[in-house]
Amino acid sequence: MIRRKFIRQSAVALAGLSLSNNNFAAALSTPKPLRKILITGGAYGPPWIKYLIGLTGKEKPKICVLPTASGDNQGYINYMLDNLKKFSTEPYVQKVFIESATQKISFEESLLTADAILVPGGNTLDMIALWQAHGIDKILKTAWENGIVLTGSSAGAICWFHEGLSDSRPKALSSVKSLGFLKGSVSPHYHSSPARATTYQDMVLKGDIKPGYGLDENAGLYFEGTTIAKVLAGDAKNKVYQVSVEGGVIAEKILEPTIIS
Repeated sequence: MIRRKFIRQSAVALAGLSLSNNNFAAALSTPKPLRKILITGGAYGPPWIKYLIGLTGKEKPKICVLPTASGDNQGYINYMLDNLKKFSTEPYVQKVFIESATQKISFEESLLTADAILVPGGNTLDMIALWQAHGIDKILKTAWENGIVLTGSSAGAICWFHEGLSDSRPKALSSVKSLGFLKGSVSPHYHSSPARATTYQDMVLKGDIKPGYGLDENAGLYFEGTTIAKVLAGDAKNKVYQVSVEGGVIAEKILEPTIIS
């Protein structure tokens, strides 16, 4: 009796082990979601919204606007929502300047149910500090690893890199450390004023900021993982520049874009 019981329990255990091994094999064979980041130098008009919708793979994607850099400015929020509502999207806003009584769900629940998270411009330094205080930086990394498209312009471009050239501090442009999902640095608004490009190049040459990319207002980059998959622009005038140091001098290389409309 005892022996039969032992045999029966062993068979059940082996069946469970087999089932567990099958689940493990299935998990290994399941491809990881593609990590996607789309950034621009400043513009985020219709061509970029349409491109973003395509990246989500959804007919009517849920797009979360995360306007921390602007201090959750309502006028800016209304502008972004009005633009998104012109397309087949379900836009919503996640503010960081909140009260417990008005924020009934966690940041995780809000952000991780989106198909894309859109970060507009503003003060990068303040935005990163607030994200870190709330743990949003870690949530955004989880979102990225889960295949939620991360996107933005200006501060919303800098934030995904190791660092970027920003006007977040008084008096002068400076380097701001960011989330580090992407290697190197970025300078949005690259040719919007003479100071942007020259300051960025001087800082790269001196080693004050890592080599990276200069983005004109209506130009951008699409990354799959940490690799550039597409160089993009809304028109032929705007470009993306790869900025590095070669032989002790600054090297600026134009990356020819695909024009989107």
